[in-house]
Amino acid sequence: MPPRGKFQGRRGSARGRGGKSGRGGMKRSFGGAEKFHNTRLEDVEESDSELSGEAASSHLDIDTEGSTSDVEETPAMTQPYIALMQSLEKDASSSVAPTAKRRKLDHPPPKQEVPPAAEGENGEVSDDEGHDVDHVEEPEEDPSNDVELENDDDDDTPDAEDPFETHFVNPDSNEYNIRLKGVTSNVHQTKQVEKNGWRIFRSTPGQTPDQTTQPPAIFSGPSSLKLKHRLIETSNKLCPSFDKLEQVLYPITFGYQDLLFCGRSATNSENLRRMTCLHAINHVFKTRDRVIKNNAKLAKEGESADFEPRDQGFTRPKVLMILPTREAAVKVVNAICAVCEPDQQENRKRFDESYIDREVKFSADKPADFRDLFEGNDDDMFRIGIKFTRKTIKYFAQFYNSDVLLASPLGLRMAIGSEEDKKNMDCDFLSSIEVVIVDHADALLNQNWEHVEYIFEHLNRQPRDAHGCDFSRVREWYLDNQAENFRQTIVLSAFNTPELSELHRCSKNWAGRVRVQPEYNGMIQELGLVKAKQTFSRFEAPSIADDPDARFTYFTSAIVPSLIKLAGRKSSGADAGGTLIFIPSYLDFVRVRNYFSTADAVESLSFGAISEYADVREASRARSHFLSGRHKVLLYTERSHHFRRYVISGVRRVIMYGLPDNPIFYREIVGGFLGKSEQDMLLEPGRGSVRVVFSKYDVLKLERVVGSKRVGKMIRERGDTFDFI
Repeated sequence: MPPRGKFQGRRGSARGRGGKSGRGGMKRSFGGAEKFHNTRLEDVEESDSELSGEAASSHLDIDTEGSTSDVEETPAMTQPYIALMQSLEKDASSSVAPTAKRRKLDHPPPKQEVPPAAEGENGEVSDDEGHDVDHVEEPEEDPSNDVELENDDDDDTPDAEDPFETHFVNPDSNEYNIRLKGVTSNVHQTKQVEKNGWRIFRSTPGQTPDQTTQPPAIFSGPSSLKLKHRLIETSNKLCPSFDKLEQVLYPITFGYQDLLFCGRSATNSENLRRMTCLHAINHVFKTRDRVIKNNAKLAKEGESADFEPRDQGFTRPKVLMILPTREAAVKVVNAICAVCEPDQQENRKRFDESYIDREVKFSADKPADFRDLFEGNDDDMFRIGIKFTRKTIKYFAQFYNSDVLLASPLGLRMAIGSEEDKKNMDCDFLSSIEVVIVDHADALLNQNWEHVEYIFEHLNRQPRDAHGCDFSRVREWYLDNQAENFRQTIVLSAFNTPELSELHRCSKNWAGRVRVQPEYNGMIQELGLVKAKQTFSRFEAPSIADDPDARFTYFTSAIVPSLIKLAGRKSSGADAGGTLIFIPSYLDFVRVRNYFSTADAVESLSFGAISEYADVREASRARSHFLSGRHKVLLYTERSHHFRRYVISGVRRVIMYGLPDNPIFYREIVGGFLGKSEQDMLLEPGRGSVRVVFSKYDVLKLERVVGSKRVGKMIRERGDTFDFI
């Protein structure tokens, strides 16, 4: 297997974003020269002990705090309901008084302490014996931890206004049944409102037209939240009051509605991270403390206990956070620690060594969003379990022992395993996930979105094994296979895309879903001092499936002839030289590149190409030939700009084969590249030009570039050409 951080072979297509636009599992690694490798699943050997899916399942024993009573060990393929019947028969034949309930499996004999492992590539800890480096052996804890109540002033009386109670514990049966029917039949009532400068699209399942949604509560600060008492002081200290955006997002997040937020930026990312971490820890603490208190009551009352608590899922993990890089995981861990202020952090040194990279990689001239994503350890293959005990956080906990799972899409998919390998596949640790947080989703789109889809397909499935579960404590809706109707999904992205919209639209949360996005003024107004003629040309495509062919036909019949005509001119300021063709999709890039290589019509147009698979030397050569005029045309992909953010000199004309998903790229390419040519005296001010090709299926991209007020006309009007200066 090639060293990590190096490119593992150039491929004809990069499968990402559902196989449409070539967003394969590309990672970016910087060490002196910039290098790439493809992180597609099939490129990773299953013998890799660091991220082996087998290791993720075979070493996952259970030691869940405050969970359930011991259960007889069941065969590997025992169904949960068979295990339930066996446990009931066992209880009926036993007259022993109940004890403090606790879920566990037989642990292997205690091992001697393993000496510190050597640090491997990318700061990861290697293990000569082949153990899973993302997990640690955990000693069996004192059972008293499961029944001893913490110093918590929370009242045992359920709070009818607490969303945790109304969503998970005691939902209103009438409202729940109506909404569940709406989810099943895909009937939603959507309402659009504006608040604090943000557009809010609220979709509630099962509502009839004459029903009205209650206005959301006004949250002015953490004091408005239903927090565990131990979190109130720290949250008030970290954020005494909410800004306008937080006043919009906190009621949605803490109300357990699904959220798609399309305004994430380097500026507000820290506040969003604090919000999601506070919500996740509050949920974990409420779930855990309820179990511990019920254990204490059962242990105290013994046989005279007159209640049967339903307070658990099949397995322990309750929160899943999907992140793009290890540096993002570091930021989340720091936010969690700031929120809950643990007395101890077990394995923190190992975590820092494996996840933190303090090397300064970029100069200050790199864009803020680029540094926010790629600064630090940008490895996109990781997963880690975090376990909360009394005033302690344990890192690298085994998955079935964990409360919170942090993982990249690739790392988690490898932990699950492949559908073809049923024997070693394990997704049971995802069966009881109740909160999913996808942060920096726009960055995940540039890795491999298929991994994210695969993960969501395996969430909240009925587990194949019992895993020591006491089914008498499992909530009814878990047993009824309705866990996905209670799961909350929070997606934070810089912008919306069809992939994110589909993920959000397929939500089955009975509480409903909300999309929040800004009103776009249009990136065409943020080009700085550059004044260039911008022409937007619309072509017609019968369907979204026919869009690539229609786009290519329009390009070769309407755009290329004008370039050929310019190539015949000898005037230095009017020939085809300095033409940059920006292509979002790698598959389209391959098609256009092959056309320029083989078509007789463009024989006179010399060209170079820079894609995400071009190494540094190849990209430098193409840029040099383009600047010198040896290549009149330069093909440039969106993902290469995402991972490298080149500033290309010599650009006099920009042709956009398609609009970029990220509107910032439009500003950087049009304003930045043409502006640099003006500064370098290679282009007369105002002589630069931009030609953009789009169809009605590019409406989301187009709105961010031209503005929310213009996009409707450009999609629906009879004319097909729109000029902006």
